[in-house]
Amino acid sequence: MHRRQLGNDGFSVSEVGLGCWQFGGDFGPLDEATGQAILETAVECGVDFLDTANVYGSGRSESWIGRFLQRSAAPLRVATKYGRGPDAYPDRYSLAGMRQAVQESLARLQRDRLDLLQLHCVPTAVLRHGEIFEWLRQLQQEGLIEHFGASVESVEEGLICLQQPGLLSLQVIFNLFRQKLVTELFPQAAAAGVGIIVRLPLASGLLAGKWTAATRFPAEDHRNYNRDGQHFNVGETFAGIPLETGIGLADQTQAIVGGQPLAAAALRWILDHPAVSTIIPGASRPAQVRANAAISDLPPLGADMHEQLAAFYQSEVAQHIRGPY
Repeated sequence: MHRRQLGNDGFSVSEVGLGCWQFGGDFGPLDEATGQAILETAVECGVDFLDTANVYGSGRSESWIGRFLQRSAAPLRVATKYGRGPDAYPDRYSLAGMRQAVQESLARLQRDRLDLLQLHCVPTAVLRHGEIFEWLRQLQQEGLIEHFGASVESVEEGLICLQQPGLLSLQVIFNLFRQKLVTELFPQAAAAGVGIIVRLPLASGLLAGKWTAATRFPAEDHRNYNRDGQHFNVGETFAGIPLETGIGLADQTQAIVGGQPLAAAALRWILDHPAVSTIIPGASRPAQVRANAAISDLPPLGADMHEQLAAFYQSEVAQHIRGPY
């Protein structure tokens, strides 16, 4: 597993991390025994960066990670988030509320200080006002958090956050079906010394290239209940592309990358961008963790392949994206 720096003033991380949204149940049922096996496999594969949030399963994801941390000697860095719970979103943010949420996350994670606290897709107006970043710096001074960052929905929000002193990282949706960040956000982040954490690198599984028109998801899976943005930003599900359209686009992308698995090519494509610090694909079983971690050792795709994938995005994909971008 290769490593990269997360922000100029941060720490090094495995370039393939583990997203832990699935531990909350929003990708269908998952029992804790499987969750613990996923975490164990991640450590075995050299993964040392975990990403979660206080709202994933109303704290269940953090609790599972906390129990794993208690029995593991691995030097893991854990990032969690604040800002989407009913105590905060959309207009009830406060320093006291943030502090309480952090203390509750620390209790579930069984840690004394958070490695990284990220704002969790808070409204653009809240980011622009800026007071919420003062609260993050206050918690940093109090020793409750080591670093802070922001998970954002759009380039506009990312650029707003980059104006804030002390920002360690931006977490963004970036994949073969969401490419405009390459020119509209990554250069600015690199200039500011801010790390990039990539979520939804496979567009909720769409870029795994295994679905057909007959594919169905459990009722509790966000790929079922939020496929058209009924509950939160549509961009968090299938990168904002209608599922039926996305399946066809994934098939065409597979033809471009040739005989290699689409998922492997899609993840390697992301890591080929030097502005990216780490990708955080989720996994519902240990075998997926191993496959994702193996991407770190693959060679770059090459300039010609990148040109073909960029041209395909511009001509066939970009027009179908919905939601903030």
